[in-house]
Parts: sequence; structure tokens; C-alpha cells
Amino acid sequence: MHIRVIVPLIGNSLLDHVIEEAQIWVGTETTVDAVSLTRGTASIESEYDEALAAPGILDRIAEAKADGVDGVFISCFGDPGVHAAREVIDVPVVGGYEPAMLTAMSLGEKIGIVTVLPNVLPMLHSLSRRYGIDNRVGAIRVIDLPVLGLEDRQAMVDRLYEQSLAAVESDGADVLVLGCTGMLGVARDLMDKLAEAGHKVPVVDPTGAAITWLEGNHRLGVFPSRSTYMTPPEKERSI
Repeated sequence: MHIRVIVPLIGNSLLDHVIEEAQIWVGTETTVDAVSLTRGTASIESEYDEALAAPGILDRIAEAKADGVDGVFISCFGDPGVHAAREVIDVPVVGGYEPAMLTAMSLGEKIGIVTVLPNVLPMLHSLSRRYGIDNRVGAIRVIDLPVLGLEDRQAMVDRLYEQSLAAVESDGADVLVLGCTGMLGVARDLMDKLAEAGHKVPVVDPTGAAITWLEGNHRLGVFPSRSTYMTPPEKERSI
């Protein structure tokens, strides 16, 4: 299987980290590569950012289709461009939110999300309603670090633990989801620290959930339904 990871940001500073993380999750018969955008934004932390990133994402989807990949992971928890991409490519496409949340729903009743900034809260609440799971989502907590600030690993880990502990003890979360695909390589350590504090709750890594979800879809031989994701009608478009 060949998975293409689209990092929906301009610049290449995160590509090596993303590929390294993805390779941790893929099976032995899966190859993975990653591309960033040539037009868009430095990070996605608002609806405005997401709208600006969409054309660049769809450019990369067209390339993925031409390259004959078997699955696409758009590496952002906000699922930017995912539904549009499913209309134009016949392989599974996921972002970070949907596979992580569906995985979490199988592990516990009340889901807590720990994400980056208050700016993204309306987006995540909107996604919960779109997918019909808002009744399963408890509080969404923020660590007040921007996406690009996650490179300060110690600050990220410390704040993630603080807010995750509060989500469990104050909000009653049964399972936690990392609310940014830039929170790389911390899920296992976070679970261990929570267990030491007396809370044996799972922590879902959205990158791991997405990669393994794509591999499962590929093995099942399934693809985006054309009765839901209908091929866009032919017309003049300026892009």
C-alpha cells in the first residue's frame, strides 16, 4: 500500500517529523511519503486558514490521484478539504478528526479533546455536530500553544498533561483524543503519566488513528461512496 500524507501548510519544516511519525504506525507492506502545500498558510488555526489552505490541498489531491496512491491522510485535526477530496479521488481520504473520534468512541463513553488554541474550538464543535457525535464529546480543553509552538516539546507535554488530567478529573472524560496532528509522539507517555496518577484512560493519537484507518480501508477494498461523494459536474472553474 502507498499512503500519501498531505501536510496542509506552506513550507517544509515539518515534513521530516511527519514522515518519521507516520512510519511508526504503518505496516511492513506500506510505503508512505509526505508533501506540503505551495499555497496556503503556515498553520491552520481558524476557518479562515482552512479556507485558504483548501485550494493547495486539492492541488495535492490531484497529484496523488495521478501518482496512483492507495490512501491519503490530510494531516490536520480539523479535516480541511477532506470531503471535497473524496469527491475527486477513488481512494480513502481522512483527516485527523474523524478516524481519531471514531476510534475513541469504541474505547469509552465520554470523549475529551485536548487541542491547541481557543480559536479552533468553534471548528471542532462544528465537526462534532457534522459527524453526529456531539452528545459523546465532553469538554474540549486547550493548552494555549499555537501549532508552530508545539516544537517546544517540554511545554507541550507539561500542558497536555495538565489539561488531560483536568479533562479526566473535572470533566469526566473516559477517553482522550489529542486535538492536533502536530502533537507528535506523546500519546503513550501521556497515558503512562495519567496511569501513574490513578487514571487508566486511553489517549488516541490522530496520526496513528488515520494511518491505521487507511490501512484497514485498503485491506477491506473500500472507497468513498459515489452516492455521497458525487463527482462534481463539469463546468468552467477558475482555480
